[in-house]
Formats: sequence, structure tokens, C-alpha cells
Amino acid sequence: MKHDLLGLKELTAEQIKNILDTAAEMKKIVMADSKKTDMLKGRTVVNLFYENSTRTRMSFELAAKYMGANSANMTASGSSIQKGETLRDTGETLDAMGTDILVMRHHRSGAPHFLSQFVQASVVNAGDGMNEHPTQALLDMLTMLEYKKHIEGLKVAIVGDISHSRVVRSNIYGLTKLGAEVTVGGPKTLMPIDVDRLGVKSYDNVHEAILDADVVMGLRIQMERQHKGLFPSLGEYYRFFGIDSRRLKMAKPDAIVMHPGPVNRSVEMSTHVIDGEKSVITNQVTSGVAVRMAVMYMLTNGGF
Repeated sequence: MKHDLLGLKELTAEQIKNILDTAAEMKKIVMADSKKTDMLKGRTVVNLFYENSTRTRMSFELAAKYMGANSANMTASGSSIQKGETLRDTGETLDAMGTDILVMRHHRSGAPHFLSQFVQASVVNAGDGMNEHPTQALLDMLTMLEYKKHIEGLKVAIVGDISHSRVVRSNIYGLTKLGAEVTVGGPKTLMPIDVDRLGVKSYDNVHEAILDADVVMGLRIQMERQHKGLFPSLGEYYRFFGIDSRRLKMAKPDAIVMHPGPVNRSVEMSTHVIDGEKSVITNQVTSGVAVRMAVMYMLTNGGF
């Protein structure tokens, strides 16, 4: 039986904890002088990306290499996808080449779930439309654990483009299952009408969302997903919703600042906050490699 990681919505709290425990051990390898292991020796990992990516694709590629796997990258541009090849045909072709793990990013929600039905390779969702980005949420939680030592009882405030963010959905699923309190903040035009049904509190006032938070996470304003004027200007957004030093004082004194990246400086956050002592954004990137190592290792060794 093959195993996939399609989203955190499908996982139990115990499965999420298992991944995080494994990722904590993998991070020791990432931080070591010698990073080469043979955990995935003889395995083949293909990164199939229909959208542009830097951090996610690179971290999956490095994670595979650190564990001794054969890795290859495939993008929509310059492939048979541009000739009209269907998603299923592409997946089955890669499957026939002996792929063990298929890491997939796609602009349509549900694409990894669809493809997983037709391939023997384990499918890892690296972001599907506005649905989920499970490994991003896992690396976020791993980072929180390192600084806060627990997740249960934490107040996590997520501010920004909530409507278009797959990161926020995976974080909500994962954090609430582990007992965190999640608040979301942003303009009403960037807030899903039914977001409260996910077990979070929503605010159109950033101060209220951040108040007494242990973790403050900014989200990227996803201009490429927007075809309407959902706010007057980037400057106007920053004025009312950007996380700066003044607003950050509403959080707890020992709060940490996070962002999935890339950060639009002076839009979602001020440069002072991004580069400040509370920021753990760089550590999130390191955690990302460790989480992706853990996920791929576990998928090929019995699942979560």
C-alpha cells in the first residue's frame, strides 16, 4: 500500500506529531557539517511544478539529495505539458519511469488528490491552488516547537491575504488539531466569509488579531491570484494591516514573528520586523528542509 501527503485536513493529531518528531531529528542532519545519508538510497524523487517556486522546490530537492535519493525537476514550461498532455498522462509517464515520490505543485485545488488515484508513486502536495500547502504548515509548527516547546495553548495570529492563502488553511488544520488558538486578521475583502467555521476567530482589525499572541505570522499579498481591486494600493494595505514595530507590541513580549516567504517588505511587514530579534523567518527555511526529509522518509517507510 502506498502512502501520500495530500493535506493536513486528512491527518490526525498523532500523525502530525509523528512527522514533527521525525523532522526534529532530521534537522540535526541539516545542521551538521556532513549532510549526506543513505535513507533514500536507490529511491527517485521527481518535483513536478506547474507554478513557479524557489523555496519549496529547492528544499525538496536538497532534502532528497541529503538522503541519497535520485532527484529530478520538471516544470510546465519546456515540457509536453505545453503540447497539451494531461495531468494524468504526465503522472503515469513519470510513474512508468520508476518514480517513487512525486512532489507536486499545481494551480488548481485538488490536483494532487486527483493524480494520486492514477500513480503508484507517493504523491506529496507542495501547494494546490487555494487549498493546502501541508509541508509549509508542518515547518511552521516545527519552528514554533523549537522556540515555544509546545503548541497546545499557544495563540497564533495570522495576518494578511487569508482568502487566497493555502498556507493559512494547512496551518489552521494543523494548529487547531494540536490545541492552539488561531486568530486571523486582514481586510474584509481578503477574508473568507466562512473562515470562522474552521475554528478560528477573524478580525478586520490587526491590533485585535495580534493582541497577546505568542506567534505572529504574516502572509504574502498574492497579487498573481487577484483579478479584482480588493484593496486600494499596497501602501494603503501596509498603513492599515502591515505588521510594524508598533503593532507588534500588541503581542506578548516574547512573541516570535514568522512568514512563509517571500516577504514583500513594507507591505506585509516592515523591514525592522523582518530583520528584527523576534523574527524566525530564516529558521523556517531550515525547518523546511528537515520537514520535507521527514515526510519523504516516512512515506517510503510505512507512512505516518
